[in-house]
Amino acid sequence: MLYTLPRLESEPRVLLDPNALSEDGTVALSGIAVSEDGTYLAYGISTAGSDWVDWKVRQIETGEDLADHLQWVKFSGASWTHDHQGFFYSRYDEPDETTKLEAVNYYQKLYYHRVGTPQSQDELIYHRPDQKEWGFSGQVTDDGRYLIIYVWRGTDPRNLLFYKDLRQPDSPVVEVISKFEAEFSVIDNDGALLWVQTDWQAPRGRIVAIDLDHPQPEQWQELIPETTQTLQSVSILNHQFVAVYLQDAYNTVRSFDLSGQFIRDLALPGIGSVGGFDGRRRDTETFYGFTSFTAPTTIYRYDLTTGASELFRQPQIAFNPADYTTEQVFYTSQDGTRIPMFITRKRGTEPHGQTPTLLYGYGGFSISLTPTFSVSNLVWLELGGIYAVPNLRGGGEYGEEWHRAGTKLQKQTVFDDFIAAAEWLIAAGYTRSQTLAIMGGSNGGLLVGACMTQRPDLFAAVLPAVGVMDMLRFNQFTIGWAWESDYGSPQDSEEFKALYSYSPLHNLQPGTAYPATLITTADHDDRVVPAHSFKFAAALQAAQGGEAPVLIRIETQAGHGAGKPTTKVIEEVADKWAFLAANLKMPL
Repeated sequence: MLYTLPRLESEPRVLLDPNALSEDGTVALSGIAVSEDGTYLAYGISTAGSDWVDWKVRQIETGEDLADHLQWVKFSGASWTHDHQGFFYSRYDEPDETTKLEAVNYYQKLYYHRVGTPQSQDELIYHRPDQKEWGFSGQVTDDGRYLIIYVWRGTDPRNLLFYKDLRQPDSPVVEVISKFEAEFSVIDNDGALLWVQTDWQAPRGRIVAIDLDHPQPEQWQELIPETTQTLQSVSILNHQFVAVYLQDAYNTVRSFDLSGQFIRDLALPGIGSVGGFDGRRRDTETFYGFTSFTAPTTIYRYDLTTGASELFRQPQIAFNPADYTTEQVFYTSQDGTRIPMFITRKRGTEPHGQTPTLLYGYGGFSISLTPTFSVSNLVWLELGGIYAVPNLRGGGEYGEEWHRAGTKLQKQTVFDDFIAAAEWLIAAGYTRSQTLAIMGGSNGGLLVGACMTQRPDLFAAVLPAVGVMDMLRFNQFTIGWAWESDYGSPQDSEEFKALYSYSPLHNLQPGTAYPATLITTADHDDRVVPAHSFKFAAALQAAQGGEAPVLIRIETQAGHGAGKPTTKVIEEVADKWAFLAANLKMPL
């Protein structure tokens, strides 16, 4: 639900109810952008979980939609010009209707849409016919002066940085960063001076100032240097940098003045994750959300002049956080690397060497697994289970070096880290192989698929969701080519060998006793097409030499996961937990 508040003390008014977009709840809200003057809301909707998004425009005061309807948008937000006449967005050419959920996506283009006009009249701002893999994201600076154009290539975090001067109608697109060497994100600007978050020559991130009149790297001014913590995000509020860091996979928040001098740390409620800190440079207050494995997201109001936080909104859930506990441990992987892991359980559920334990992982694409609350996981804890989350290499917990250590020819490192986590849980007396389950989705589905083929003896049950299981053909569907930055290319001889060595589909051995496996996918998944799961399920059923069941659950009118109706989520989670309870022989 999306609400508006005329004042913070007012009763909220419903602006957009996603539940009313379809009778069966399969149309989901997937993006929003509010015009500078608060007149319009641009919003994106996805049908049946597809990555294809339609954008519409709603008048905020009346709650009525205009006739504007933008189609074939994917991997794009919207950014309004300050005259509130229109917004920038990115789209692909109209696909073939019969193959739109499978065909590869190339040649994205950046457009400007003027409110009240048909999409056919949208102005093409930038495209590169010579670079089919390039994608574009347009962001208008807070002063309305520039259009910042981020150029991305697949899932590689490294990007290019261009800009267009919006004060001049026919201004050219100017290249500031023209090589894919690092990640660059504009925080704010002061005229032609950009404040930029980057990991260029700083794998854990830093803040630099770039003068557009003198953009050469040797002219950059470092404001906040790299530290041992990983810089995750930065805002400018009350003329201060508010920087969110990762310290051993949980968040800390620090404030600095615009010259880079430290002001204060923000005292958070505990070990967890934060988000928010939105606003303008002049704002003296902001809001942020805090969550952990045992605390649902709670909104706090933050006074930037005093550093004081106060509770603003808190969800009402029928459970007592004090009944649960999370600890962070560190274990050693196969090559001696120290890996952190969070372990959550209900108080009184003391490990006794055979406690049902669910080990969840991801390990890829520089995505960090930080403490997050989940009602579904709460049910698992209520059943008496332990929930463990290791921070594997391939993620972004310790910066770009940590990410690169789990990519391409080093991808096996991720699986070694996950297997070592399982072995540590057993050795430390938390569980045993007969009561240990593993779970992961998407790249995490690949993770658990690879680990179960490499160590079928180590796990009792496996839950791979929407997984990448065919590592020799992943790049031939939709956006799969974009994952080559992490996986490598099957067309490269050395990378082919690495891919083939762990590809779950190609490493099943007939006659092997594999763990009980429940594969889940959906018919409209156009991120990781369901063929991955279909083939893996069929091959695993044929190879199974033991008595454990191998099942596949295929959701209809659903996609990769985002936008799935609550009813479908409840049904799927109930099936997963029932499957684990039966195969781990849990007393219910």
